[in-house]
Amino acid sequence: MLDDTASRIFNNQDTALLEQLAQEARLLTKQYFGRAICLYAPLYLSNHCANQCVYCGFHASVDIPRRKLDEQAIAAECQVLARTGIQSILLLTGESRKYTPPEYLETAIKIAKKYFASIALEVYPLETEEYARLNAAGCDGVTVFQETYDQARYKILHPAGKKRDYAYRYQTPQRAALGGMRQITLGVLLGLADWRQDILALYAHLRSLEKEFPGVDYTLSFPRLREAYDYKEKNYLVSDADLAKIICATRLLFPRIGINLSTRESAAFRDRAVHFGVTKISAGSSTAVGGYAAPDAEAARSNRAAAQFAINDERSVAAVKAMLERQGFDPVFTDWRCLVK
Repeated sequence: MLDDTASRIFNNQDTALLEQLAQEARLLTKQYFGRAICLYAPLYLSNHCANQCVYCGFHASVDIPRRKLDEQAIAAECQVLARTGIQSILLLTGESRKYTPPEYLETAIKIAKKYFASIALEVYPLETEEYARLNAAGCDGVTVFQETYDQARYKILHPAGKKRDYAYRYQTPQRAALGGMRQITLGVLLGLADWRQDILALYAHLRSLEKEFPGVDYTLSFPRLREAYDYKEKNYLVSDADLAKIICATRLLFPRIGINLSTRESAAFRDRAVHFGVTKISAGSSTAVGGYAAPDAEAARSNRAAAQFAINDERSVAAVKAMLERQGFDPVFTDWRCLVK
């Protein structure tokens, strides 16, 4: 039933229908989330990676400066980012257990807890006991993208590395939930395969998780592929109208689900999207290791050259906050705080 509804929406080219969907999604979002929009920022700890994802700026064979933040550098990044007002962060690494083992992640989480109320991870898939250990250290969320659910395309796009194991990656949210993670974000990277089939498969994945772990807070994210490496395939491009349909359909089919939109998207699109379903956006983002505390212009340029992907909305946290307030929204910096130590 849900699949039929989503398919009808995705395959309908009537602009009047899209406007109707946007209005319905807007009402549902206001009903379940009010006028609150949560703000967060990514913080990259390392760009070392053992995978060969052909579309990624951290691809193991890409000749970029590789870096891993030490404890002092992690604290410096946290201090700079915390001064912007951000209280919810996503710690990211390339997928390298060798360079960023669970012990390193645990240390990073403990440092970040001194500055932020909510900490999530987007790293390589871990085992259940490792998620439990990081949860105990202060991490309350996990983001994991299947990238694409088209298994034939998946093999082509991931020719080497642990990420090539489709089933192990698919089961990552279950392990995270069993490890005690409160919030799990799922998503696909739009542009790698047929987006209609990928979104339907994402919905199916979400429904199965909701049944198995109903107490988890789920968020969906739909980043579009942006240039960061020499991946030039154009067969699966997703238009603004397509992405708007995805956001609206998600809100209509999953009224209580959080919907995230990152700075991969333009400021103009993000400013519109908060009206028809988006509940969480990043702001003031850097996708480079050490990108917040770069001491000079030369270091900043070097960091951008080694970024995972290009940012499209470069506004500061203050500017995004002001935009939301002008449009009648309530920017939320802290929507979760653990009171039990």
